[in-house]
Amino acid sequence: MTYEEKIRAVADLLRAHDRNFALTGAGISTESGIPDFRSPGTGLWTKYDPTKVATLSALRRDPASFYDFCIPRWTSYTGARPNDAHRALARLEELGYLVGVITQNIDGLHRQAGSKRVWEIHGHLRTCHCMSCGETYPFSTLVEQYEGGQNPPLCGRCRGVLRPDVVLFEDQMSEDFFKALKALSGCQVMLVVGTSLQVYPAAGLPELARRVVIINREPTPWDERAEVVIHESCGKVFRDLMAALGEPL
Repeated sequence: MTYEEKIRAVADLLRAHDRNFALTGAGISTESGIPDFRSPGTGLWTKYDPTKVATLSALRRDPASFYDFCIPRWTSYTGARPNDAHRALARLEELGYLVGVITQNIDGLHRQAGSKRVWEIHGHLRTCHCMSCGETYPFSTLVEQYEGGQNPPLCGRCRGVLRPDVVLFEDQMSEDFFKALKALSGCQVMLVVGTSLQVYPAAGLPELARRVVIINREPTPWDERAEVVIHESCGKVFRDLMAALGEPL
């Protein structure tokens, strides 16, 4: 199929079914200025070993070094804004073409774009909590302590180490992941957007859909099984898809 035929095919799939979901990864946010993890040469994990810098054991072993690595990256997200792909997914939900968005991203851009039903299966950067007593704080508390010279950031109640409410390597999956598994019952079409489908258990979610559409710059393990595969930027694909549906952004 040509690119134009693929866009029409995706539009037809969304029109023909009413239990459709999107599964998104870091690639949807690159056009908002947030680097992804695995793109050759530019991905974060091509430069650093995630098993050494982004694990629960790394946080416990040397929390100061963990925060020296993570805080500058997390705070760089705060100026990011939703791009056309985020806005299109929110609009597709509003129009009834999507039930909601399941995202591996912690940047909060789907919510900023207006998506109402969002399952953040790897957590988010809105809150943090104490690893000792469980006290919850706004994420800004963690950042303010770090930027004020307190590293690692500590709980105001028991002086335990604070940690963000994100899913680190070695962590258990978030509650949203299990909610997403239930929500996906009967999923007819899954738009897989901006993810290389390398990290499990998120990479196994397309198994729960009857039809899968891949929208990603790089090839994925699902390309041979998907109904439609488009290797192009997410923003372009969704601008063209919305036009094909008669709902230009």
